[in-house]
Amino acid sequence: MSSVTPDRPPRSDVPDGTPARVRRGAPPPPRRPTADGSLRSRAPLAVAAAVAVGWAALLSYAPVALLLGLVGLSEDSTNLSGALGAGVSAWLLGHGVPLQTATGPLGLTPLALAALAGWRLVRAGVHTSRAIGGRGSGSYRLTFAAAAGVGVAYGVLGAVAALLAGLSGTEVSVWRAASTLAVFAALAALVGAARTTGALGVLARTLPPPVRDGIRTGIFAAVLLLAVGAAVSGLAVALGGAEAGDMIGAYRTGLAGQAGITLISLAYLPNFAVWAVAYLLGPGFAVGVDTTVRTTEVSLGALPAVPLLAGLPHEPLGVAGGLLLALPVLVAMIAGWLLARRTLRLAEHPAVPGWRRLLGAAAVAGPVAGLLLGAVAAASGGGLGAGRMAQLGPVAWQVGLMAAVVIAAGALAGAAAGRRFAPPPPRRNARP
Repeated sequence: MSSVTPDRPPRSDVPDGTPARVRRGAPPPPRRPTADGSLRSRAPLAVAAAVAVGWAALLSYAPVALLLGLVGLSEDSTNLSGALGAGVSAWLLGHGVPLQTATGPLGLTPLALAALAGWRLVRAGVHTSRAIGGRGSGSYRLTFAAAAGVGVAYGVLGAVAALLAGLSGTEVSVWRAASTLAVFAALAALVGAARTTGALGVLARTLPPPVRDGIRTGIFAAVLLLAVGAAVSGLAVALGGAEAGDMIGAYRTGLAGQAGITLISLAYLPNFAVWAVAYLLGPGFAVGVDTTVRTTEVSLGALPAVPLLAGLPHEPLGVAGGLLLALPVLVAMIAGWLLARRTLRLAEHPAVPGWRRLLGAAAVAGPVAGLLLGAVAAASGGGLGAGRMAQLGPVAWQVGLMAAVVIAAGALAGAAAGRRFAPPPPRRNARP
């Protein structure tokens, strides 16, 4: 005897106009998966980019707000419009937008703030590409769409910030602010979007192995050299710590004001690390017009009472300077050695990669590192006013050229040594 399940009576607790499936108590139909296999619905590009950009801008503005709070406590200032204008001006300066002040142009970008803003924009690219359904799709179209959406939204925000900067008496070009922030955001978001969609992996697989390995090695060498520069600059500031403390105490701005000065110094600490890289590579840097700081030559005039400048050398280093110049070569050799070890480890067993592939990758690493370090050197320099401090930082093309030559030569030597002294691959067991 077969049993027949009776139809469920219609629910009386649902309003009229509800679909019949729901009125009968049946579950809703399943949602269609998106391009990345998930069940989440896609968000409009404009909405996703606007939300991601707003969150990124808020987090990158937080250190500026903290600094304004400390300055307000030290000066007992209650001018809200002036504080807002000063805040957005400092925020724009952190993105590389030059300011026109009463004392002259101000163009020295605090790289710590720029790094924070760049990191948050990379995350904005990640979130935007996920929201529009590009995760794991490998789509170049969705990758560039996410980056373009973040760039346009951030550019609009930059134009608004340039208008607000006038509240503090600072002149900022609206077009310059909008274009600078749009390019800055688009490039940063492109990195995050490309990794999220998988387009970066798709592009990497189309490159020849020497080029792919060379790009990876060049980026690693540049980052490692920047870390060495940060260590050298930190050691220099630590050795001049007493003088730096006297400079901070001489401002007589109270505890809050001294904390603000310390925060500003921390914001410019990455600039000093990049200048240390230029110092190690040989070209050196300038701290004012007609000044030079190299391992073999130091020519300085009167310096402002800035705590970071307490770590500057006051004379050539002689033999110690020669030892410091060997650090970039050592960094490049380490990168080349690791390139050889990685290439040997990933090679088809028991085959050993040929010299052409290995040395070709090491040669590519030099120009890649040179381009990166030259770009960072250009971003680290600028000017403070129209007077003697109008020229600060290294010459970008000199840093890039020396980095390309030194890292290419060192990577070639390290890769050759890693290939030459690699342990022989184990022999396969012969079949009986």
